[in-house]
Amino acid sequence: MMTSVDTELVRVLGDPLRLRIVTLLARETLCTTHLVEETGAKQTNLSNHLRVLREAGVVETEPCGRFTYYKLRPDVIAQLAGQFADLAESARTAAENKRACP
Repeated sequence: MMTSVDTELVRVLGDPLRLRIVTLLARETLCTTHLVEETGAKQTNLSNHLRVLREAGVVETEPCGRFTYYKLRPDVIAQLAGQFADLAESARTAAENKRACP
């Protein structure tokens, strides 16, 4: 079975800070202030990364007074994990297929 991986989502999660944010949000819903404390990133830099994650559909926001909380969308991560699982299964069967050289 041939499969493709959502390359845009992989690109988005390929940034170390964004991956750290996703890892933190997998544990709990956090506001920007918490994420600044946890990552050590500057607030403006963090906000830019959160915007990218939000636009990619990885996180969603929840307004709470003057704060904005961010939470991970597990369905998006599960979909990407499923695509990688399909890719791994293809690789298992492809190990038996060898194209002859001309």
